[in-house]
Amino acid sequence: MIGVSLGVAMIVVDTTIVNVITPAVIDDLGIDSSQAQWIQESYAITFAALLLVFGRLSDLIGARRVFTIGIVAFGATSLLAGLAPSGDILIAARFLQGAAGAMLLPTSLALLNQTFTGATRNLAFAVWGSTIGAATAVGPVIGGWLSEHASWRWAFGINVPLVIVVLVLIVTCILPSAKRAGSIDAVGAVLSAIGLATLAFGLIEGRTYGWVTTERSLDVFGFSWNSGLSPVFVSLLIALVALSLFVWRQVRLSREGSSREPLMDTRLFRISSFRNGNVATLIIGLGEFGIIAIVPLWLQFALNYSPLQAGVALLPLAGGSFIASGLSFSVASRLSAIALVRIGLVLEATGLVALGVVAATTSAPWWAISLALFVYGIGVGFATAQVTNVVLAEVPAEDAGQGGGIQSTFRQLGSALGIAALTTLFFSTLRSGVTDSLTSSGVPTDQANQFASAITDSAGAAIAQLGANPATAAVAQAARDAMASGVAIGAYVAAGTLLLGFISTLFIPRAKDHS
Repeated sequence: MIGVSLGVAMIVVDTTIVNVITPAVIDDLGIDSSQAQWIQESYAITFAALLLVFGRLSDLIGARRVFTIGIVAFGATSLLAGLAPSGDILIAARFLQGAAGAMLLPTSLALLNQTFTGATRNLAFAVWGSTIGAATAVGPVIGGWLSEHASWRWAFGINVPLVIVVLVLIVTCILPSAKRAGSIDAVGAVLSAIGLATLAFGLIEGRTYGWVTTERSLDVFGFSWNSGLSPVFVSLLIALVALSLFVWRQVRLSREGSSREPLMDTRLFRISSFRNGNVATLIIGLGEFGIIAIVPLWLQFALNYSPLQAGVALLPLAGGSFIASGLSFSVASRLSAIALVRIGLVLEATGLVALGVVAATTSAPWWAISLALFVYGIGVGFATAQVTNVVLAEVPAEDAGQGGGIQSTFRQLGSALGIAALTTLFFSTLRSGVTDSLTSSGVPTDQANQFASAITDSAGAAIAQLGANPATAAVAQAARDAMASGVAIGAYVAAGTLLLGFISTLFIPRAKDHS
């Protein structure tokens, strides 16, 4: 359990830690804003693209073997990222890191599914889910401390000793997984990788490059796209075509019953807990972690927290997740997994509403923010873990890797869509709030728009410079107020989405106990 949890923690931390260390990377390597963007997003794109492929592969050659290969690859690519002499090499390392991470998440689920049964199964998934919630919050803390007291390179280098520990635990404590005869649908693998990668890119980068027409040049590895239709619009079209062809092919292969096996056996969706549980996973993903993408910006640029202080402010979320894990041990015998999911969703929504109320006040004390995030974290600890337990409960053991890959994909796409929606809402609120505030105080519209653009394009970083100049101090205050409004509105929207997720769980039948 410790080995699997540490492996999952590493891939989650490497999703959030980069947001905090990016300024230090820019200063050290002399990269531009486009390269900085790709250092952040390349990992998430390849991670989402390969979940299905590695989930299927783990069923064929064994989950432990794929997990072990993934751990070694994650350590090697982390070392490459930590030693990267240039932005391009760091971006390449992050792409490879994402591929290694995609080996770990679905196989971790398969390992839990095949190792734990009965009451201990709920407890195992509680630890797994709490690890994800805690690692999401701990990543910025680690990144903030390293960027202030050591070097950004240690944000990746710290993975190397952890990889050694995980490798020893997995090899010594987990029996080799069963293999099965079969092959990977190569055409399906290519279609799914292209479709999921382009869909993830489109959802993540829509606000940056424009949803329909190009608003900013896309530059990566010497390639430039700066006119006409947005690369995001084209990417989403490619995703639609590729995923449509992928689904059509998988349905056809699943029905054929021939020697050609599908990459994703659509017959799994005949299991109502798996089918309806994945729908719930997607909806929950929409509202669950999008708020974490905007709260650090508000803390640093509106409330003047340092990167380390902003990371520490998120620690109550981690504490709440771990407490939920502990509570699971005492309630697992009395409450079903689906009941814990519903309790978690209600607590998450409650915490988000409280956060929205705090953000909307003129003063947002740290203890009130911490309390709201603590309640939210308890909800994450229950819901994140047990919804996965529910989804996989009736999936046959021989299909656990494939089932884990499908569930992980639904989770990642829901998260990507939720982050895209919430950040777009946040920055739209920020821009309009600054513009409306300034124009109502007599600032000419053109000048107000210029200030709003500068603040929004910098994600709020321009507020400090504006506030230091007495002539623009009012502009900085308007931006702080608008940021607070953006967080409040985002929190309320996320809470509403989670309540929709609660409703979707009512359609999930209670699964039979594993024994």
